[in-house]
Amino acid sequence: MAATPQANAQPGERISEAEHAVMEVLWEEAPLSAQDVCAKVCAARGWSLPTVKTLLARLVTKQALSTTRDGKRFLYSPAMARSDYVGTESRRLVDRLFGGRAAPLFAQLAQSEALTDTDIAEIEALLKELKS
Repeated sequence: MAATPQANAQPGERISEAEHAVMEVLWEEAPLSAQDVCAKVCAARGWSLPTVKTLLARLVTKQALSTTRDGKRFLYSPAMARSDYVGTESRRLVDRLFGGRAAPLFAQLAQSEALTDTDIAEIEALLKELKS
């Protein structure tokens, strides 16, 4: 029987960089089998099918993925939206590095010249929208 966490479930644990690569594939297209995921990431990352299966199993354990049985194989689908994951990770970053305040994050990015003129314009537009 398939284990299907709620669509808005949050992972119980942090997702590693390798697990995130698998999630990106599944956010783009789901459901997919382990072989399908491998076809999309293995060559570029130098991974094998057993590596992908290990990562998928970890993500299921973390409740980031749900599974459904399809004959002898399993199909994997995200158990959370990408936007929910990005929101959670963004909040963790701000909390951990900047004491829960976003302004120092933007100051750091500006000081390190990581913000382009386009980035600054988009931030200004967002701030105007939030104020109104």
